[in-house]
Amino acid sequence: MGATRRSFLASASATATMFAGMTVYAQKAKYDDGVSDIEIKIGNANPYSGPASAYGVIGKAIDAYWKMVNDQGGVNGRKVKFITMDDGYSPPKAVEVVRQLVEQEKVFAMFQTLGTPSNTAIQKYLNTKKVPQLFVATGASKWGKPKEFPWTMGWQPDYHTEAVIYAKHILATVKDPKVAVLMQNDDYGKDYYDGMRDGLGKDVGKIVKHVTYEVTDPTVDSQIIQLKDSGANVFFNITTPKFAAQAIRKAADIGWKPAHYLNNVSSSVAAVLKPAGFENSQGIVTAAYLKDPTDKQWDNSDDMKAWRVWMAKYNPSASLADGFNVYAYAVSYTLHKTLEQCGNELTRANLMKQAANLKKLTVPLLLPGITVNTSPTDYYPIQSERLQRFEGETWELFGEVMSNESS
Repeated sequence: MGATRRSFLASASATATMFAGMTVYAQKAKYDDGVSDIEIKIGNANPYSGPASAYGVIGKAIDAYWKMVNDQGGVNGRKVKFITMDDGYSPPKAVEVVRQLVEQEKVFAMFQTLGTPSNTAIQKYLNTKKVPQLFVATGASKWGKPKEFPWTMGWQPDYHTEAVIYAKHILATVKDPKVAVLMQNDDYGKDYYDGMRDGLGKDVGKIVKHVTYEVTDPTVDSQIIQLKDSGANVFFNITTPKFAAQAIRKAADIGWKPAHYLNNVSSSVAAVLKPAGFENSQGIVTAAYLKDPTDKQWDNSDDMKAWRVWMAKYNPSASLADGFNVYAYAVSYTLHKTLEQCGNELTRANLMKQAANLKKLTVPLLLPGITVNTSPTDYYPIQSERLQRFEGETWELFGEVMSNESS
């Protein structure tokens, strides 16, 4: 009888253990579309063609980052399937490819969709569908509004804050400034322009000329001539890479030498300054939050060494002088850590919850003193920058880290 009872208890215990294990498994296996025991599908739209195709290297580098992660075992045992499509920097095309990624490919989240116009076109759709629109590749201030758009979050410092920093530097360093502005005619350009106006404050009248261009324009040569003719001694250059290089080159060609402030999104040495001509780029000022790969002071830093090893193995055809490859690595690391924080609860709601709970996250290749910080009411992950000036064939940092943290 004792033996029978013991075997019964052992059997009952085994059955209970089995059910307990199933319960634990059921609890941990919380998935939404795009996730399984072995895979996480991440979607991306990038301009591999069109007027902003210089940014295409970002999508390629992100793909290379996930190849490295997958070779290392993936994220919590799941491989990341990164599906990236060309939207040509066209908002209607962005809508088309994002709908395809969400409705046909069933991606878990959209990540690093590039461009203010394109992200604006897909924002309401993704928020209605409750699909994360995470760490978008644009610094427009509209990506940090969790009450209106809880499924959308930025990553890089916002354009408005960056422009305020330039305005304050202009007022502090340029005698009797007369500011000329070249602006891409869309929300991206307007965000920077509004920041410059706000930063100048009572001195907003120092803006003496403001001209725009369309992304479909072949060149901005005529605009640069107009700006020079205004008598301006300061140039605020709000352009994407192709037009930034044109503007720098044309200003030099016509002998215009203002104090030149270039928006951070076009600060790549390989994609902008080299094509513009190093001799034409001397003294240009921009804001930075990432280590520039052409700046030799970072050569012996562990993160830059690791990045170069990764570039050699996973992205060998890309330029070591192109800061967009640094950017792609750093932003991908941020999503990597956010996915890890999700554990086995890979729901879209939990992904956004974890993205909004990043506290002093140290991300490789961010400048010393700059970390990623978010909260449920702060959807601006990076709000610190330093100024840098182009000297020789690289950027040289100056001044202190300037922050605009809200939490």
